[in-house]
Amino acid sequence: MEYILPVTAGVLGILLGSGIIFLIFLRKEKIAKEESQLRADDVIEKAKKNAQEIKYKARKEAKEVTKEEMSKLESEVNKRKQEIQSQEKIIAKKEISLEQKIENHEKDLSAFKEKELEVGNLKKSVLEEIDSYKKNQQKLADKLSEVSGMTKDEAKVHLLNTMRDEVKIDFAKELRRLEEETKEQAEEKSKRIIGISIQRFAGEHVAERTISSVELPSDDVKGRLIGREGRNIRAFEQICGVDLIIDDTPEVVVISSFNVVRREVARQTILKLIADGRIHPAKIEEFHDKSKLEMEKQLRDLGEKAQMEIGVHGIHPEILKLVGALNWRTSYTQNQYKHALEAAFICGAMASEMGLNVKQARRAALLHDIGKVLDASAEGSHAVIGADFAKKYGESPDIVHAIRAHHDDEKPESLLAHLVAASDALSGARPGARKAMMESYVSRLSDIEEIVNSFKGVSRSYAISGGREVRVFVENDQISDEETVMLSRDIAKKIEEEMSYPGTIKITVTRETKSVGIAK
Repeated sequence: MEYILPVTAGVLGILLGSGIIFLIFLRKEKIAKEESQLRADDVIEKAKKNAQEIKYKARKEAKEVTKEEMSKLESEVNKRKQEIQSQEKIIAKKEISLEQKIENHEKDLSAFKEKELEVGNLKKSVLEEIDSYKKNQQKLADKLSEVSGMTKDEAKVHLLNTMRDEVKIDFAKELRRLEEETKEQAEEKSKRIIGISIQRFAGEHVAERTISSVELPSDDVKGRLIGREGRNIRAFEQICGVDLIIDDTPEVVVISSFNVVRREVARQTILKLIADGRIHPAKIEEFHDKSKLEMEKQLRDLGEKAQMEIGVHGIHPEILKLVGALNWRTSYTQNQYKHALEAAFICGAMASEMGLNVKQARRAALLHDIGKVLDASAEGSHAVIGADFAKKYGESPDIVHAIRAHHDDEKPESLLAHLVAASDALSGARPGARKAMMESYVSRLSDIEEIVNSFKGVSRSYAISGGREVRVFVENDQISDEETVMLSRDIAKKIEEEMSYPGTIKITVTRETKSVGIAK
C-alpha cells in the first residue's frame, strides 16, 4: 500500500504535467493561428492596395494612350479630308474640261455631218462626170478608129510599143545619171582608200625565178654527178623527183621541176653532195632526206615569220608551210611570198579605212594564194584548191570564201572577199610588180576586140592600157545616144562571161556625128 500510493502520485503528476503541456501547446497553436491570420489579412490588404494602385495606373495609361490615338486618328482624318477635297477640286475641273470637250466634239460632229453631206453631193457629181467622160471617151475612140483605120486592140498595141520605146529611153537616161552620180562618189572614196593603203606599204621589186641553177667548183663535178653509166644522175632524179640538166655551160647545172619546194630540196642536196665530196646513190638519198627535213623547218619558219609580221596567230602549221613555200614561187617575176605579205598589208589598210576587222582581212589576204603551191598535184584553180586546203585545216568560213572568190571562182558575197580580190589585184598591178608575157598579152587584146566587134552597130574598137580599157565607136545611124548606155553594159557582160582576166576592164562607147561642108 505504501508502495502503490507513491506510484499513483507519480502517475498523476505525469498526467497533470502532460495536460499542462498539452494546454500550453494548444495555446501556442491558437496564438500561431491568430498571428497567421493577422499576417494573411495584412498581405491581402497590401495586395488590395497594390491592385488598386495598378488599376489606377492602368486606367491612367489607357486614358493617355486613348488620347494619343484619338489625336493621331483626328490628324489622319483631317489629312484624308484635305486629300478628298483636293481630289474633288481636280474632278470638278476635269468635269468642266470634259463638258467643254463634249461640247466641242458635238460641234465637230455637226461640221463633219455637213462635210459628209457635201462630199456625198460632190461624189454624185463626180460619178456623173465620170459617166459623161466614159461616153465621150467611147465616142472619141470610135472617131479615132474611123480616122486611123485601126481597131481598138491594134491602137492599144501601137500605143504600148510607143510607150515602151519612150520608157526604155527614159530608163537609159536615168541609168546614165545614176551611174555617173554613183561613179563620182565611189571613185572618190575608192581612190582615197586605195591611195592610203598603197602609201602605207612599199613592196620590193623582185626578179623572175623559173628554174634553179647550182654553181659547181669545177667541171669535174659534172662527171661525178652523172656517175658511171649515168647511175648517179638517174638516182638523183628518181629520189628528188626533178630533172637535172647538165649541158656545156661551164661550172653550172640546172634543176627543173614544177614543184618549187622539191626543186629547192634538190638544190640543197647537190650543195651537200659537193661539200661532202662523196657522190653515190646512198649519199644522195641520205642528203635528200636531210635537206627535206631542213626545208620543212625553213618553210615553217618563213610561215611563222609572215604570221608575226602581219600580226595574226593561230594559223595551222600545215598552212604555214604553204605560206613559206610561196617564197620559191613566182608569177610574172613577182615573188609570191612577198606578194602575199604585200596583199595582206594592203587588205588590212583598206579594212582599217572601212572600219572592218583588220586582222581577219590580213589573214585572208596572206592565205589567198596558198593553192599555187599545191596546184601542180591537185585539180582545179589555185583559188579553189587553196580554199579547200584552208577549210580542211580549220580556217573560218569567211576566210575560206574570200580565198575561193578572189578570182571569181565563186561569186564574192562579203566585203572581205571583195577586199582580198582588190588587194591581190593592187599588189600584182602596181608598176614593176610583174612582167607580162607578150604572147598572152596580144592574145587577150585580140579576144577583147573580137568580142566587142561582134555587136551590131559597132564600127571599130581599140583595146588600150594593156587591155584594161576598150574604146568603142558606133554607127550614129544605128545606135542612139541612149542606146550607147545599154551597149556598154551588154559588152561588159559578154566580156565577163567569155573571158578570164585580172582586175577590171573599162568600156567606153563613143557615138559621133560628122558633117562635111565644101566651100567653093
